Amino acid sequence: MNFQPQPSPLVNDRGQVALGVFPDTVSLVNGRDADYRTPMGSRAGAMARHFHYKQFQYFGIISDDLLAGCALAHTAWLGMAFFYVFEPKTGTLKEYTWRSPLGRDLQMSNSPREGRSRFQQKGVDIELGYQDNNGALTKTLAIALDGLQLQATMEEGSDYQPMSLCTRTGVNGWVYANKVAGKTVTGTLTRAGNTQTLEALGACGHHDFSAGYMRRETFWNWACLSTEADGKRIGLNLSCGVNETTFSENCLWVDDVMIPTDGVMFDYQRDDLMQPWRIRSLCGRVDLTFTPSGNHRERLNLGLFASNFNQLFGRFDGELRLDDGSTIAISNRFGFVEEQYAKW
Repeated sequence: MNFQPQPSPLVNDRGQVALGVFPDTVSLVNGRDADYRTPMGSRAGAMARHFHYKQFQYFGIISDDLLAGCALAHTAWLGMAFFYVFEPKTGTLKEYTWRSPLGRDLQMSNSPREGRSRFQQKGVDIELGYQDNNGALTKTLAIALDGLQLQATMEEGSDYQPMSLCTRTGVNGWVYANKVAGKTVTGTLTRAGNTQTLEALGACGHHDFSAGYMRRETFWNWACLSTEADGKRIGLNLSCGVNETTFSENCLWVDDVMIPTDGVMFDYQRDDLMQPWRIRSLCGRVDLTFTPSGNHRERLNLGLFASNFNQLFGRFDGELRLDDGSTIAISNRFGFVEEQYAKW
């Protein structure tokens, strides 16, 4: 992998944004310090700099018996949070969505290394935390709802290689994305007084920290896997439609080593998302079939702001091929795929 020099912070004192794939997680994503321009090249005004800037953070938990996901999103116009718990054996899906005009109830960290993001309304308190202990990063998720509490911790460790990149978007934008998968998750989930430990479930996790001046209107697919196979910790992060200008976020992890992949094809039936998906990388490293078993869906159309979001949970089957010619069989392993249209 040819990395670009590690920036700190992402935007320098002249407003220039570092672009490329970096060897480590960026310490400060100071996006609003960027020299943001109009399409005609003049400096954008304060309103555009504020309302065009978007932030998104997500923590996912995967096991054979339980899948959960929590996201915080700040579009400047609207703050959003969602959380769901899906139980594959019964097909039971419990899902929640909260919204906050202008993001008044939402605080977003500008660092994926140190800080916290928090959403608070009556009856809901969600916090995503980021800690750096001498280069060993920890991500935490705490959720307190009526009748439900979740405490989850994902330790990256000092040897883990994240996908850390910044790409151009459109005529004057950019996005920084930090992706993590293939790590174990510890903690507890308490519902109606009954507590489950995530360790006993064999839970693995994945995380997404994205921020920047994103395209005003876009559509993408995404796939993520976080599991163990052939005695190794396996992570997968694949997308099509975002973060593909010059550099790409597509990669897999074997233990703590990040391995980039080429572009990815998502073959599926848009009129029936619950039919099997075929996901293949052009380099041949990834050849998987995804069979959905549940769907968390968000639909919102407010004119200036719209979202048609489907995150499907299900099982991956197929194989991953490494550079030495060896393969890792993926059989009946839970993960996620996503289809989203966004106008923001």
